[in-house]
Amino acid sequence: MKIGSRVFDTENQTYIMGILNVTPDSFSDGGKWNKKDAALKHTEEMILEGADIIDIGGESTRAGYTLLPDQEEIERVVPVIEMVKKNFDIPISVDTYKSAVAEASVKAGADLVNDIWGLKYDQKMADVIAKNQVACCLMHNRKEANYKNFIDEMMDDLRETIAIAKKAGIPDDKIMLDPGVGFGKTYEQNLEAICHLEKMKELSYPILLGTSRKSVIGLTLDLPSSERVEGTLVTTVFGVQKGAAFVRVHDVKENKRAISMTQAILRQR
Repeated sequence: MKIGSRVFDTENQTYIMGILNVTPDSFSDGGKWNKKDAALKHTEEMILEGADIIDIGGESTRAGYTLLPDQEEIERVVPVIEMVKKNFDIPISVDTYKSAVAEASVKAGADLVNDIWGLKYDQKMADVIAKNQVACCLMHNRKEANYKNFIDEMMDDLRETIAIAKKAGIPDDKIMLDPGVGFGKTYEQNLEAICHLEKMKELSYPILLGTSRKSVIGLTLDLPSSERVEGTLVTTVFGVQKGAAFVRVHDVKENKRAISMTQAILRQR
């Protein structure tokens, strides 16, 4: 899979998408990186620690979040995207589900659109991605966690997302999928989504697993977001074993080490 100028071997490797929240209210690191200098320094740190992609988000999607006007989100992310692009040679993802934000971000240099609604929130999003010929990460999500058969319905939802992408003309080699841990799912369903990650492989697209510091870990271990590194590492190792091509994380160094160790073991099979 090609993202920006870099080719990713999604069949044999697991890569790290480092999280850069330029928001005042993100659930785990709100306000830490929303100043330009701090954002640039943290980006450099993540790259040195092994990040392969930098995912920049300007709106918190924590439980009960307030919808941000398009222009305000653009004003948060575009200067940071331009700054990262100017200073570092690394693919940039923009974490947004709004077509206007995606359009502005791509013009500023974003190489990938990370849509938590899988093209289902904004009907213009698929066309923006297709027109600009950028990669996309399409996540599973629902407004409410109402399922009769969770895994089967999650797969059907993802097939609907893929159909939207194909209709708009997004090539298969520009698509990765995300099971959406923490979105539109109960605690038990989040665990089930992680446990059965291999089911998504049947759809024949690279998989991104995003569990970093999320509530499923906090609820399992009874820990605040600042103490969920070990739980995140377990899910990362599990993701590598299940064939995830990407993991989206806050703690790059620790996850990079966990991936390297897991892959070294798996190569001996």
